[in-house]
Amino acid sequence: METTVGTGAGLLRRAELHVSVSDPAAASMNFLNEVAARFPDAVSLAAGRPYDGFYTAQDIDRFLAVFRAHLIGQGRSEEQINRTLLQYGRTNGVIGDLIARMLAADEGIEVPAEAVMVTAGCQEAMIIALRGLCAGPQDVVLAVEPCYVGFTGAARILGIEVVPVPEAADGLDPDAVLRVAREVRASGRRPRGLYVVPNFANPSGVSMPVEARRRLLAVAREAELVILEDDPYGLFGLDDEPRPALKALDTDHSVIYLGSFAKSVFPGARVGFLVADQPVEDAAGRRSLLAEELSTIKSMLTVNTSPIAQAVVGGMLIEADYSLRTANRRKVEHYRTNLRTLLSALDREFGDDARLSWNAPEGGFFAVLDVPFEADEELLEVSARDYGVLWTPMSYFYGAGGGECAIRLSCSVLDASQVEEGVRRLGKLVRDRAS
Repeated sequence: METTVGTGAGLLRRAELHVSVSDPAAASMNFLNEVAARFPDAVSLAAGRPYDGFYTAQDIDRFLAVFRAHLIGQGRSEEQINRTLLQYGRTNGVIGDLIARMLAADEGIEVPAEAVMVTAGCQEAMIIALRGLCAGPQDVVLAVEPCYVGFTGAARILGIEVVPVPEAADGLDPDAVLRVAREVRASGRRPRGLYVVPNFANPSGVSMPVEARRRLLAVAREAELVILEDDPYGLFGLDDEPRPALKALDTDHSVIYLGSFAKSVFPGARVGFLVADQPVEDAAGRRSLLAEELSTIKSMLTVNTSPIAQAVVGGMLIEADYSLRTANRRKVEHYRTNLRTLLSALDREFGDDARLSWNAPEGGFFAVLDVPFEADEELLEVSARDYGVLWTPMSYFYGAGGGECAIRLSCSVLDASQVEEGVRRLGKLVRDRAS
């Protein structure tokens, strides 16, 4: 049956809907998905999702069984287990204690289970943290630019202004954060938070040096900023060099840590979390943790995160002795191989062309290629149709202009031979367009 759009009293004008409906970043991602669907044989150096070969539906059954055995070991009756898995549950989640153990084992982050909120993916964690921190129209958040579109999109939905802090070649400059925060305050607005991905950022792949992380924490104290640390890629370095989370270095409760199991377990679980151990005092002098206070927001947003999905993640954590690093050894090697393959292929394809440059991230899923022409959606369409390769325009990750002559390349969803073929196809496009 064909659907028709009426023109009567029920007709809505797009211009009168909320600005997030026509968010250009979200529209850009929709366009990318649409192009990928129309050209399924194109090699995707655009998709940032995990490699499909790591997941089977049987994993769900196994992890559920492990978690159920864990509940039995705690002395839970069959009725209690059924209620835990199948009923509405605690707003902040049922695996906070397991996540706290994992953070201590993997990241050296020591927090009580009560400081952990389990969310419906990390995207919900961002929305809850933003809504809790920004109380009035004068409250704004700072974010490194280029910035992950999921964060800027979440802020747009909430009507919260995002003020960019330009990213340097070696990551976020803490002194630039301090300068921007002072400018915002001088304008009459209140800078409440700073969003940053310190490890192998999306889209740039850049990481912050350890000394810059320590300096950033000092800046946060001086500027009265709460840092929103997002760390979806920290497991996937090219080496085993420790890169301390900001939260692990945080002695003043300056950091809300945002986590996700999308890359380390599987995206379909849709389980993320936030760690908010900041003390909150009410008018009567009673104290609680910020995560507990934020539960009222979550209760009105999604009620609670699926206990069944939490059980799957919980079973994986128990099976891996509460260590994502242990559970992800095979994935780490795959992503290391792919990133090394991507960087080697770029050098082989473009190493003799002085017009081109690219960065060399120390881990993660992404690298950025700078080109001597505009890499826009029109060119992406040509690339998919005529050259059989997809990529992401870097302009998607800038709020008010930037990245027009740069391309984000992702190597996560492919195997190494596909990465090499994708760069070979990209090389032909770039040479044709540059000439």
